[in-house]
Amino acid sequence: MVQSIVERVSSVIDLEGEIEAEFRRSPPVHHERRPVTFAPPPRVHEPTVSMADNGSMPDYVEHREGATEIGKLTAEAIVREYEAAAKDIEAMGAELIERVKQCEAMTRDALAVTQEMRETAARYREEAKRIFVQIEDCSLMTAEVRKTCSELKERIAAPVV
Repeated sequence: MVQSIVERVSSVIDLEGEIEAEFRRSPPVHHERRPVTFAPPPRVHEPTVSMADNGSMPDYVEHREGATEIGKLTAEAIVREYEAAAKDIEAMGAELIERVKQCEAMTRDALAVTQEMRETAARYREEAKRIFVQIEDCSLMTAEVRKTCSELKERIAAPVV
């Protein structure tokens, strides 16, 4: 991607030189003077990302001495596009950090819920143990009552001697 942009910039710079050379070769053209009415300039949309509050270029670049106006404008346009992309990348990083924070919060919540589930499972086990013991106690008591009843029944039914 960087290579294709560099190639485009190089071809624009080559085109700039060709245009300059053509202007130098062509003799000046004289026309009769007549009044010219200009159409209002077209509306230009604001750039999507401004370089700074005053519209200047970023601190990490500066024009070189001898650069042509077209070269300067082209370089500024390219650096603005890269700067816009860099700001978008930074925004994605900020969004990623926000998602990480949400994941961390969900992890904390999940750990708290997991602990609560363990405590609930322990209470269920204690309740199961209590009911188990109660049922066995009832079973033992019922067996004891049946045994006592059988013994009593045998005594009652036994002949008196």
